[in-house]
Amino acid sequence: MEPVSNEFLRLIKIMDELREKCPWDKKQTIDTLRHLTIEETYELADAINDKDWKGIKEELGDILLHIVFYAKIGAEQNQFTLEEVINGVCEKLIVRHPHIYGDVVVNDEEDVKQNWEKIKLKEGKKSVLGGVPKSLPSMVKAIRLQEKSKQVGFEWDNTGQVWAKVQEELGELEEAVASGDQDKMEDELGDVFFSLVNFARFLQVDADNALERTNKKFISRFTRMETAAQKENKFLHDMTLEEMDALWNKIKKEPIT
Repeated sequence: MEPVSNEFLRLIKIMDELREKCPWDKKQTIDTLRHLTIEETYELADAINDKDWKGIKEELGDILLHIVFYAKIGAEQNQFTLEEVINGVCEKLIVRHPHIYGDVVVNDEEDVKQNWEKIKLKEGKKSVLGGVPKSLPSMVKAIRLQEKSKQVGFEWDNTGQVWAKVQEELGELEEAVASGDQDKMEDELGDVFFSLVNFARFLQVDADNALERTNKKFISRFTRMETAAQKENKFLHDMTLEEMDALWNKIKKEPIT
């Protein structure tokens, strides 16, 4: 581990120098870094989705820089040090893995997850849902809420029950649409989305990844449709819906690139 230690110390030294000498780095606060950190996290997520290992390596470096940056500011504000950050997560991992560092016996990963949630409640968490960030995108938040509630047994027994719930929610959405009540429609549509996320979990499908696959597929097909129209000296906004639909159906039959 010595090479890693050396490189880590090199990063800390560079951060110290930048914080002292660089006008931009000197101005940064936890508030100004926040949106940049979110952006870097999404860039890492994109690289992971694309299986871009070179990109993953680069984005991990950017996120590591942000961690060191926040720790530097924390030390300046006499709030915490980088050593405390690292030791804190080490202690947390040891406490929350009693099946590795203690005498607790687990049978599978579900036992590990349940133990994790029980330990967090003993640490003072008031709710098993308390660890789900409020600012998570809604789709991801729905997945995490369902995973969390599952750990205390709040879960359907089988996929058939979940699909029945989806159909029930669809029926309630149809009633809301028939009523013309906009607020009711939004409420019931949210219930449909939430139940579909739950159904995806039971299929062992990541709902967020599934939707992103469709987003990418739509982008690919739509841009190819634009290109095909331009080859015919046309623009989509000049075409009828029927013409665009015919072009779309033709492109759908082509391999996805």
